[in-house]
Amino acid sequence: MVSAVLFGIQLLVTIVVGIYFYTQLRQQRRAQPSNRRESGREYERLQKMRALKLSEPLAERVRPTKFSDIVGQEDGIKSLKAILCGKNPQHVLIYGPPGVGKTCAARLVLEAAKKSNGTPFLANAPFIEMDATCVRFDERAIADPLIGSVHDPIYQGAGPLGVQGIPQPKPGAVSKAHGGVLFLDEIGELHPIQMNKLLKVLEDRKVMLESAYYNPDDTGVPRYIHDIFKNGLPADFRLVGATTRSPQDISPALRSRCMEVFFRALEPEEIADIAFHSAERAGFTMTREDARMVGRFASCGRDAVNIVQMCAGLAQMENRTDIRTEDVEWVVYSGHYAARPDQHADTRNRVGVVHGLAIVGSYQGATMEIEAVAQPGCGRLTITGIVEEEELGAEGRRIKRKSTARSSLENVMTLLNGMGYHTRDYDLHINFPGGTPVDGPSAGVAMAVVAASALTGRPVDGHVAVTGEVSVRGLVKPVGGVPGKVEAAERAGLSTVLIPQDNRMERFEHTTIEVCPIATLEEALTRMLLPAGAQAPAGSAAAPSQAPVPVLAAEEQTAAGNG
Repeated sequence: MVSAVLFGIQLLVTIVVGIYFYTQLRQQRRAQPSNRRESGREYERLQKMRALKLSEPLAERVRPTKFSDIVGQEDGIKSLKAILCGKNPQHVLIYGPPGVGKTCAARLVLEAAKKSNGTPFLANAPFIEMDATCVRFDERAIADPLIGSVHDPIYQGAGPLGVQGIPQPKPGAVSKAHGGVLFLDEIGELHPIQMNKLLKVLEDRKVMLESAYYNPDDTGVPRYIHDIFKNGLPADFRLVGATTRSPQDISPALRSRCMEVFFRALEPEEIADIAFHSAERAGFTMTREDARMVGRFASCGRDAVNIVQMCAGLAQMENRTDIRTEDVEWVVYSGHYAARPDQHADTRNRVGVVHGLAIVGSYQGATMEIEAVAQPGCGRLTITGIVEEEELGAEGRRIKRKSTARSSLENVMTLLNGMGYHTRDYDLHINFPGGTPVDGPSAGVAMAVVAASALTGRPVDGHVAVTGEVSVRGLVKPVGGVPGKVEAAERAGLSTVLIPQDNRMERFEHTTIEVCPIATLEEALTRMLLPAGAQAPAGSAAAPSQAPVPVLAAEEQTAAGNG
């Protein structure tokens, strides 16, 4: 009797379970056609989306396809070739403003490297491009598109291997770039943890992955997964990082592993050339004068293309194929583009005005007028247009100090007073026009010259520019950025530039401008100060009515100091 009851219960349970699974199977079979139909509709929708394409943007149509299309970066491209096209290519950091061709240059240099003799790059070497600002970073290491990650079996969608409890390594961009180039744009924005991981990969040339679910003794784990966990994922590539930041803002550990290349900001004439040819590729005509107007307002090639694109839209609205001056003016006005300052120098000989040189933006040289006025007084010193105070050091230990520009001026006044200039009988005001605060000791010689001019009434040679730090002994010390400063003086239409003796380079002998190395302030004063009244135009800065004070020899000053 008991056996019959148990048999009945077992039969009932079997029937219930059978009915359940039969019902599930029927529902699954019914769902499959529905899923197929839905999948088919989605696929058709996707194909329709792929078939629908808008016209190609002008920015893509004018994108450089060969080195000659990249304007104004001959030196930067030459440096990239020297680093990547040899037998031992190195990691590179490219500094430069946006829209000057850093990405296109890196891509073209890799293609050139593939064809160079002895190169380790194969013909199919990949060029993997990522933007560091968009790299998704997960502290749990669930997903890491840059370095790579492990898909553990507990995560949704682990697949057949996950069902078996097997972790699955997922390669990141560093492994996909194996044997080629990883271009990481805006590398200065990379998360610090990601930066440290990247540095480790650069050092080891492989990615080591870990998982709590990996068992090295599990024979069910595929052979390639055992190999990855044991030996790592290959990641032997060359990093090309691009940034708009300054070198001091980039990780020192990264900089120590990379060569550094600098792309400069484009000149107005170069941007005008980009605008002119962009209009041609868009099927519109533009005069060179209108292109030069674009160059005066656009800060980079990308800006120029955008202005031309909008001007072309205005012309098309009126069924025209020519871009007119009023089109450019309207776009510049409506887009709130600021005019770039004219770099052409005023070469008149003036009292209390000197051409100084500076580095602005992305290591680009620029000329600047430094002006001074001396009035009878008690030796009061005023300087405007400079950084008054600066901070040094990292968080937790910051040091505030007087700006190097102001310190340099105090050195100048001490030196001029010792050389016989009546600095204590006059109030002196030195100004750096332009609106952007100036800092650095490289304007020391220029300040000394303009102060001496204001104190003596002797005009300064308007065809000469000068850069260099001056010591209290009258010696001219070396400064940075001299090649860019020489180029700026050349562009400004000056004939001569004075530089520190220790900054002399052979390349300056092949420039159209005369480059004169100087070792002492005496040489600068002798070369730049003209006799009182020599071609000084009416209306120039007023100067005190005192006779020119003879300049004492620097050697005498040094001897006096040593005595």
